[in-house]
Amino acid sequence: MGYAKERGKLEKLSTKVTGLTNYDEKSLAIITDIYEQYSHTVRILKNKNPNTFNEVYQQDLPQVKLAKNGLKVSEEGDRQDNFDKYKDILSTALTNAITLTQESK
Repeated sequence: MGYAKERGKLEKLSTKVTGLTNYDEKSLAIITDIYEQYSHTVRILKNKNPNTFNEVYQQDLPQVKLAKNGLKVSEEGDRQDNFDKYKDILSTALTNAITLTQESK
């Protein structure tokens, strides 16, 4: 099974995430879009090969969603810290998924 298409999507998303630095409306919109694309791609990968990608789907995706919700409900003063945590968790999840697509050639 080839995963080049999905890996390419994930690599683009990873690059976008690393470009985000400050919490503002524009960055929030970008990271929300990245999350939606990431979750969609992970679902595609899990459906193609459940044995390999089920862990990403059941562990990494919920962690990212939890960080997203943490940012959403955080106080104004804590938003930058929660944004940074969300960004780091999302970046790690993207890296994990990219690694699995490379190992599953």
